[in-house]
Amino acid sequence: MNDTAPEQNFSDLIAAELPYLRRYARALTGSQSRGDKYTVATLEVILKDRSDFENENTMKVNLFRCFHAIWSTSGQMFHDDGDGPRARAHGLLAKLTANSREALLLRTIEEFSINKIAVIMDIDEDEVRRLIGVANSELSASVQGRVMIIEDEPIIAADITDIVTSLGHEVTGVARTHAEAVELGKNEPVDLILADIQLADNSSGIDAVNDLLKTMDVPVIFITAFPERLLTGDRPEPAFLISKPFQEAQVQSAVSQAMFFASTATLKA
Repeated sequence: MNDTAPEQNFSDLIAAELPYLRRYARALTGSQSRGDKYTVATLEVILKDRSDFENENTMKVNLFRCFHAIWSTSGQMFHDDGDGPRARAHGLLAKLTANSREALLLRTIEEFSINKIAVIMDIDEDEVRRLIGVANSELSASVQGRVMIIEDEPIIAADITDIVTSLGHEVTGVARTHAEAVELGKNEPVDLILADIQLADNSSGIDAVNDLLKTMDVPVIFITAFPERLLTGDRPEPAFLISKPFQEAQVQSAVSQAMFFASTATLKA
């Protein structure tokens, strides 16, 4: 029993942080399947060798550090052949400053401190700050598109609208209910959906998005206080999640990342 206790404790600690690594991986790659591929690769490395966890860092920092070591040597090289929107998006990604998106996501979406990002990426803190600034500039200058907002709280909807339009995107409308969202989607083509989970009439933002995706193929950013509940591995899951309460920088980062992988003709050449 004593021999198995450390093993079980280590596994439990990894499991507790895994949803957040999956969220990060998916935001980097723009897809559930590709993000999970690199998450699995990280777990396989950890199963073979735990030496990278024998330090004073938190479990989450070590887990992300292990992922980043794999990503920096192979993940950044992914590409799509052809001339479609996704291939164009990946072509744009290839032109961005190396490690800039990673630093931005770690800071805004995963909310790591500058010091912890430096540990995860194995760079100094000044470089982390530089990369975050570069990422914000390069991402905002590279894409623009049309965004639907599904949000029942007027103040929050107004805040999100301001954030999205400040990035140069057009908001096609704000839906407060499942029915309004479906109707808006029929009338206004979009490149991105940004959706709350609980809507005004107690309908589900998830159900609304599922209905919309029957007739369109666009990325979705979900807003939820419980992101781990949408990262269970039991069903198709979103690539982009923002935790409540959110910060402006989180929305900016998620929107910019998602737009790179949108099925859109509005990606700037």
